[in-house]
Amino acid sequence: MVEIMARGGGVGVNLSTLRPRGAHVKGVNGKASGAVSFGSLYSYATGLVIQGGSRRGALMLMLDDDHPDVEEFITVKRTMGQVTNANLSVCISDAFMQAVKEDADWDLKWGGKVYKTIKARDLWDLITESAHLSGEPGCVFMERCQKQSNTWYFEHINCVNPCGEQPLPGWGVCNLGSVNLVPFAKEDQTVDYENLGKTIRYATRLMDNVIDATPYAFEENRTAQLNVRRVGLGTMGLADFLIKLKVRYGSDEAIALTEEVYQFIQNETYKASIEIAKEKGVFPDFDAEKFSQGYHIKKLPHDIQEDIHRYGIRNGVLQTQAPTGTTSMLAGVSSGIEPVFDFAFKRTDRLGEHLIYHPLYKEWKDNHPEEKDPDYFVNAKQLTPLEHVKMQAVAQKYTDASISKTVNAPENHTHEDVKELYIKAYDLGCKGVTYYRENSRDISVLESLDSVKKKDKKSTGKLVQEQSGSYEYKSIDKREVEQGVQEVVPRDRPEVMQGKTYKVNTSYGKLFVTVNDSDDGKPFEVFATIGKAGGFFAAKSEAICRLASLALRAGVSVDEVIKQLKGIRGPMPSFNGGGIKILSLADAIAHILERHISGNQAQLDLGIASKAEQVNHEPVAVSNSEQIKQSIADNGYAPECPTCGGVLEMGEGCMLCRGCGFSRCG
Repeated sequence: MVEIMARGGGVGVNLSTLRPRGAHVKGVNGKASGAVSFGSLYSYATGLVIQGGSRRGALMLMLDDDHPDVEEFITVKRTMGQVTNANLSVCISDAFMQAVKEDADWDLKWGGKVYKTIKARDLWDLITESAHLSGEPGCVFMERCQKQSNTWYFEHINCVNPCGEQPLPGWGVCNLGSVNLVPFAKEDQTVDYENLGKTIRYATRLMDNVIDATPYAFEENRTAQLNVRRVGLGTMGLADFLIKLKVRYGSDEAIALTEEVYQFIQNETYKASIEIAKEKGVFPDFDAEKFSQGYHIKKLPHDIQEDIHRYGIRNGVLQTQAPTGTTSMLAGVSSGIEPVFDFAFKRTDRLGEHLIYHPLYKEWKDNHPEEKDPDYFVNAKQLTPLEHVKMQAVAQKYTDASISKTVNAPENHTHEDVKELYIKAYDLGCKGVTYYRENSRDISVLESLDSVKKKDKKSTGKLVQEQSGSYEYKSIDKREVEQGVQEVVPRDRPEVMQGKTYKVNTSYGKLFVTVNDSDDGKPFEVFATIGKAGGFFAAKSEAICRLASLALRAGVSVDEVIKQLKGIRGPMPSFNGGGIKILSLADAIAHILERHISGNQAQLDLGIASKAEQVNHEPVAVSNSEQIKQSIADNGYAPECPTCGGVLEMGEGCMLCRGCGFSRCG
């Protein structure tokens, strides 16, 4: 797995063959640690590839819907620091979906033994609730992937690649490519099918040649690929293509046009593969009778079916809709089949903050400065989740593999809405669902121009234009204008102070918090250390404590500081010793301040490893002799790009930085 990742490949692993937690292991007369524990191991190994300086690893972990550990698998990421370097998806069967619809019982079993029987809807609620809370796990309708695969008669499809667009068997490989649709949108709002067809034929031949030119990491990969010659030709720039044709993404017109275009692409791809088969031969595992009975093949035009039966076909699988985050940035078009994320957003660099406009939007705005935006300038957040799903479903209809797409939802989208949406996606024929509700993860998304303007309306602030076209939002208090503000000067810090240092095991890693008191016994300052210096969470905790200390030194009540910090929620809260729920770093610091002022000298019910110790502190540094273990703060999720510090956006099942091209999917 690591070898493949080090060479730039992504890996999918189905954990379902592993014994469930607590299962008897005869060889050692012990109990199994469970499938999820091995998922943590694979995730850790993926993190080592990142640390080694190679292209970052991309990992998908999957578990069948009837595995006894499936409930643990679904909820594992609710604890910060668990399985941080992998995407998670549950393999959903048709039988399970039927049980959900009928409110039937569902057996969790392994090796012929039923470990537990639950209501199918209870498991479905757990899946959709987790998706609603954090966007994971995703759902892959794996039985549908197997039944509808062109290779149904000789391959067992049991997993997908890290972004979900390519269902694969063991050791399966696929090389991906995308055609930019934008040049084929003509000025008269028609489609240039002639040149699109030529491009499709060239692309199919190119990708088939890549199969033979690729140096494979393992012989098993080479054998699996040469026997099937699987390629994944897809598209990018669909949203821009629709804009040029003045069609609103997600509308009935867009769905009809997408169906027309993708059916054309499908047909041309199959025709091209048939022509290559005439020259170079069919893929080794081709069986004319069985291949012709495939779900997708039977839906092809009759003349193409006849040609397949007569001449064969070069490639067993031909189409997919992959994430094109980096390649679409190089081409200067929208990603994959996704809508435009936003038409105006802020980007921060060394010169400050700048407003960046989508090229097509800027061109239209320059020519129509006083006009209202037409409806075809619709972004991902303005679409309804159902519109996202319908666009995915119509593309899936003419894609023999699968699709990587994110269904974006507003923050007020409810758990009940998610359940209905997932059922709708299944009923419409999707092979999987990746869902993201706005602000449900600790990811800083691009800030749109509209959101900046809303700030201007909702407060007494103003938007000030600076040089080079950048903008800075400056807040103004009415009292400052009307009567002025009395300046508060923080008290000077003594050279030596007494306080206590608390060691807290949080889900973010080990947190060391020091509270120093003034002569009157009241908290004067607070320090916190977590993870490696310079890490994201180290910087975050330092910022919290600096501001809290400034407030305390300025005479603000410690109760008020606690009130402001307590209850702040992070991406994945956790429970610690004593049943205390720690929501975030700020919440952990608030709990410690609260206990500190209570005078309780006993060990805190916060997972603290030892009792608070009396320490003397010099004015500047707070040191600890015990080395702090590296935490997720150094390697895992962060709300900023780990390469350039820019903001990350969620799309196509991946996190992407538009500033430098960084992608979690590799």
